Amino acid sequence: MIDFNIPPYVGKEIEYVRDAAEVNHKICGDGPYTKKCTEWLENRFNAQKVLLTTSGTSALEMASILCDLKPGDEVILPSFTFSSTATAFQMMGATLVFVDVSPETMNIDPVAIESAITERTKVIVPVHYAGVSCDMDAIMSIADRYGLFVVEDAAQGVMSSYKGKALGTIGHFGCYSFHETKNYSMGEGGALVINDPRFNDRAEIIREKGTNRQRFFRGQVDKYTWVDRGSSYLPSDLNAAYLYAQLENADLINNNRLETWSYYYESLLCLAEQGKIELPVVPDGCIHNAHMFYIKCKDLAERSSLISYLKKRGIQATFHYIPLHSSPAGEMFGRFSGEDVYTTSESDRLVRLPLYYGLTKESRESVVDAVVAFYK
Repeated sequence: MIDFNIPPYVGKEIEYVRDAAEVNHKICGDGPYTKKCTEWLENRFNAQKVLLTTSGTSALEMASILCDLKPGDEVILPSFTFSSTATAFQMMGATLVFVDVSPETMNIDPVAIESAITERTKVIVPVHYAGVSCDMDAIMSIADRYGLFVVEDAAQGVMSSYKGKALGTIGHFGCYSFHETKNYSMGEGGALVINDPRFNDRAEIIREKGTNRQRFFRGQVDKYTWVDRGSSYLPSDLNAAYLYAQLENADLINNNRLETWSYYYESLLCLAEQGKIELPVVPDGCIHNAHMFYIKCKDLAERSSLISYLKKRGIQATFHYIPLHSSPAGEMFGRFSGEDVYTTSESDRLVRLPLYYGLTKESRESVVDAVVAFYK
């Protein structure tokens, strides 16, 4: 069986977890390994400030609080995304305004964003699908003209960049995920990137259950107390220790994934040239991280047949998001602005192939052989 995903593991994870427990005696949040991960992310991505969180979802929730959303405010986001992109803002009472994607990248369409803006719009949430950047120049220009916050959902974008800037460091806030399905994992975890220092102090407070505990630890106040809204968004230092082993080997993991991605692309290009499938598009200025490799079939029926065909040959392939605007919660908490030209039709055609750190040469060859055989 060729699994769709196997969580990354480089070999030092358990050693570092044991070190956190037996040597550091620090297993709650903001221990030595949390600080190591934070420093690595800030230095590698030239980020103003990074806070490790319990998940990508909690990073988005912190961003929604920092945007000071109130009931009735509107947030523009793609419908083709995971529920966390929506729930983080809906929990603040915001109305979700879903818009169409660009079919080439499955990223939010900047033209659709501007058409959806009203006097109640407060936030734009670009989602960097498959680790390929949205058109951030266009999105930031729109945000500047209308005075809007930009929260990058870069859950899939760690190690990707746009015109030399790391994803997550371009908008006002960026949100990473270190879930087991991501390129770098701590099981469950994430990070909030804060690109405007005005929000640093409040972000720490929100992350520490609404208290000024971090200021107390730094000796800035003689006692700490409850001062703002917040929650428990600190991950265990055990999780951070697990993640740090992978960050130390970030380039090794990234290069291995890119090798598989490139092999798929080059091997399946013949089918694309014959018009049988479509391959991913990486626009100029974008450097991706091989988070996933997908192809687009002719239609939903063909996709279902392909997934079934691969399964019978021991290959686990899968489709992706069901558009949020057509879900029960999406209908309850939001609306689709404009016309759904591509979101549903393109999502119906998309199928993801196995891709993870350590996928063997033999396995990826078997995947390609099976896809080619299906189309013969």
